[in-house]
Amino acid sequence: MKRVICIAAVAALAACSSGTTIRVSDPDARIYVNGEYVGTGHGRYSDRKPAFTKQKVTLRKEGCKPQHYTFRRNERPDLGAIVAGYYLALPILWFTQYKPHRAYEFDCVEQHFD
Repeated sequence: MKRVICIAAVAALAACSSGTTIRVSDPDARIYVNGEYVGTGHGRYSDRKPAFTKQKVTLRKEGCKPQHYTFRRNERPDLGAIVAGYYLALPILWFTQYKPHRAYEFDCVEQHFD
């Protein structure tokens, strides 16, 4: 039983984190997640937020209007967190993960300053 609890604890620590790779059709578009810069053209985002939290993606390029997207941490189940949650209860808050990859189309609509 002690061994099972140790395995569940290790799984719980690993299960708290989830990440995703973000790619944009325009290699010059800057990517921001929740206002934080993660890359240009492609980037990596990870966090330890609980299931179902929403992340805001903003794509920016000089001379173009920013484009906004969102994604949630509910895209795939996290087996480690589910097993750990069974034994430890708390990891159940992280029972889902982000998709490993996501892609966004960036169409530059010129920004006019009047």
